[in-house]
Amino acid sequence: MNENFAVLDYIIFALYAVVIITVGLYVSRTKKGTEKTAEDYFLAGKSLPWWAIGASLIAANISAEQFIGMSGSGFAVGLAIASYEWMAAITLIIVGKYFLPIFIRQGLYTIPEFVEKRFNTSLKTILAVFWISLFIFVNLTSVLYLGAKALDTILGVGDGSTIVPFMIGLALFAAAYSVWGGLSAVAWTDVIQVVLLVTGGLITTFIALNHVTPDGGVFNGLSHIYDVAQDKFHMILKKDNPEFSNLPGIAVLIGGMWVANLYYWGFNQYIVQRALAAKSLQEAQRGIAFAAFLKLIIPLIVVIPGIIAYVMYTQHDGTTIIDGVSNVFQKANGTIDYDRAYPWLIGTFIPVGLKGLVVAALSAAIVSSLASMLNSTATIFTMDIYKPYINKNAENKQLVRAGRVTVLIALALAVSVANSLGSIPQMFQYIQEYTGLVSPGILGVFLMGLFWKKTSVKGAIAGILSSIPVALALKFLPISMPFLDQMFYTLIITITIIMGVSLKSGKQDDDPKAIPLHGVNFITGKRFNIAAYVMLVILVILYTVFW
Repeated sequence: MNENFAVLDYIIFALYAVVIITVGLYVSRTKKGTEKTAEDYFLAGKSLPWWAIGASLIAANISAEQFIGMSGSGFAVGLAIASYEWMAAITLIIVGKYFLPIFIRQGLYTIPEFVEKRFNTSLKTILAVFWISLFIFVNLTSVLYLGAKALDTILGVGDGSTIVPFMIGLALFAAAYSVWGGLSAVAWTDVIQVVLLVTGGLITTFIALNHVTPDGGVFNGLSHIYDVAQDKFHMILKKDNPEFSNLPGIAVLIGGMWVANLYYWGFNQYIVQRALAAKSLQEAQRGIAFAAFLKLIIPLIVVIPGIIAYVMYTQHDGTTIIDGVSNVFQKANGTIDYDRAYPWLIGTFIPVGLKGLVVAALSAAIVSSLASMLNSTATIFTMDIYKPYINKNAENKQLVRAGRVTVLIALALAVSVANSLGSIPQMFQYIQEYTGLVSPGILGVFLMGLFWKKTSVKGAIAGILSSIPVALALKFLPISMPFLDQMFYTLIITITIIMGVSLKSGKQDDDPKAIPLHGVNFITGKRFNIAAYVMLVILVILYTVFW
């Protein structure tokens, strides 16, 4: 579809790239005669205000897996997939009130560092290696592949032949400012990126709605897609729904979705790292609340377009609306490629000029997430592997250099394996399911380590080591169980194992390395509390309307 990408679009896209790289390098510069410290590179000098934290959280979170993957799931599942976004808003409030005060009081650089302080170095190293592997071989690869696939559909010929060149281009773009600037470059450019991705996302949604009916009009479009695809507007799926195994009804609200969200927002390095870089705890909490509100509007820009594409793909009677559209989504094996929904809408309906802006917004989502993951991978490797095991006496200059080299190696590895993901039908669901094999065990260890003082090292290690076999057993046993339910039961079993081993190992008293919660202030400010209550009311209304 590159014939529809005019010179003006290329100019707008190029301008975006120049602005991001220039801003990234400018904000991360050091004063003449001074040297960038590890705190400068990995935690932005602990200088981020609340609005930068909130914007950076969303820019790090919203990526190709949302724009492409979640739109694809919107095509296949409908609005129910928005639970990942709306329940994340509640999760952010919980993290801001109960987790951040502990993390910031501990003065952490990385989440594995907390494990060392609470348990021991061996468990920290195990988790550090796990997270580095997860970031490179799941997160970075999926973002690179989905982003390149989208650009191949919009700018290439759509047959996959340009996916690898686009992956390399995205990797080099993210590296251009994140390698040199560290978290300062990533976080401050994220402020620009999040404005762009929200604006571009809304433009795509409104224009697509305007084209979904012959009469035009955004509200007419909303009414039309609701009438044609009413079954796509239920937040709680029934058992007879073919997608029930991905989103198992009411269990979404009370079960495994909490595992996925608490793990991601509470103990994920490239998310929590922004809050750790705040000026103060209060600034971090306000940034968390700001991000929670932004999460409420994300389904409008990443899920609704998928439903629009579904309606355009087939009317209620099964007839194709737009000639040739069915061929766009059909794979050679006859299955539907849901992840083509969003890039197809951009390539088909966005006019010249705006198309360059929208593709820049999509690229902003991709590049900001890549940069965030790369910086966090470098932070964990440098602070949890390089410094304690490779160069114990490393100075700031050596730590920063190690971080930069890590970014380059991580990118090279991710690009080399990303193209192997092409056979997966719903990438978003794939990421959730396979991350879900390990997240319950890690969440169990962290929750028990934070809030149960009798949790011992032996109990934590037993919980971690047993959680994956338990998850695999639940996955492959001859019983039909949705993967979110598997995650929930794995968490319960892991916590039970941690408690049993901790008590049996003779730790009847509090563990000497337990976190002293009596000195942690869980009282939040008036603005944070008001924001939390308003957001909860909005969510109750949304779930009531779209039940």
